Amino acid sequence: MNVLAPPLALSCPDLEQRVLAGAYGPDPRTVRAAVAFTTAQAVRHEGRRGGYRNEVLSLRVGAAVGSCAVEPGTLPAHAVEECAGTDVATLLDHPLRAVRVAALDAYLMHTTPHTPAHGARPWALPAGDSLRKSRARARAVVSLLDARPGQRVLVVGVVNSLLEALRERGLAYVPCDLKGGLTEWDEPVRPDAHAELGDCDALLVSGMTLGNGTFEPLREHARRHGKQLVAFAQTGSAILPRLIGAGVSAVCAEPYPFFWLDGGPGVVHRYGGRAGLEGAGGPAGLRGTGSPVAVEGSGGPVGPHGSGGPDGFQDPGGPAAPHRCGGPR
Repeated sequence: MNVLAPPLALSCPDLEQRVLAGAYGPDPRTVRAAVAFTTAQAVRHEGRRGGYRNEVLSLRVGAAVGSCAVEPGTLPAHAVEECAGTDVATLLDHPLRAVRVAALDAYLMHTTPHTPAHGARPWALPAGDSLRKSRARARAVVSLLDARPGQRVLVVGVVNSLLEALRERGLAYVPCDLKGGLTEWDEPVRPDAHAELGDCDALLVSGMTLGNGTFEPLREHARRHGKQLVAFAQTGSAILPRLIGAGVSAVCAEPYPFFWLDGGPGVVHRYGGRAGLEGAGGPAGLRGTGSPVAVEGSGGPVGPHGSGGPDGFQDPGGPAAPHRCGGPR
């Protein structure tokens, strides 16, 4: 199948301007968000010391849902009602950044969905409890990094399962999150990711950086210095793939509904990065659709395109325990 090449965006502001100009589909003044809703969650994985909370604003455009995580309790009560029935162009000018990000994400999910035709490689997540699915997603994310043991990865948005997967590969990391705190291994979490940029070989970045306005300096640093930037995105899952080649190297995109909402099998969508079967392994199984799926515990590629070639900084929520970071996001 030929992969379509959407217009190249040079930055998030550039992408938004191109959307407003109609470069990615219909005039956003003619496209409305019919539904707006929030999702709130708290979790504490079995065997993990810490917990965390999530709150996400989501907008539906046609059959597509776009999302932006927010700090729990900070979204004004009137925001959801204001968004419902409003055209995308108006939402892109909304005073709340979360609304603007969710609207851009929903529009791009509508016009450039996560399909092989738009460059996505589906990756199966196994059924199971929240920790099993979190670890499976972490392996899907980390396997996009082309890094050697001993290299240092700046992790912006602390997710303990991602740190665990980096440790398994022998990669050093600098955990960063606006909330600070400690990792599951009692490592201090740095609150200022930008102060740590010079001491890293690659970046692993949460989509929540879109929602808190800290993404662009990270992208620009990666672009200027030729470093890998791999994004794991529940927030902005359809936004970040459009920035591959402009400082973003790869994206593990996870649109709503997120894996932590359901115990059944799921899928994430990978763009760019290492295109092999890293970490997949295992025999092929069958989904209800008949597509082959790797069923080894860490998940694997779905179908013939699988091998082709989840604020502060948390995605998508702050920890419930005040000094513990973690969670699937």
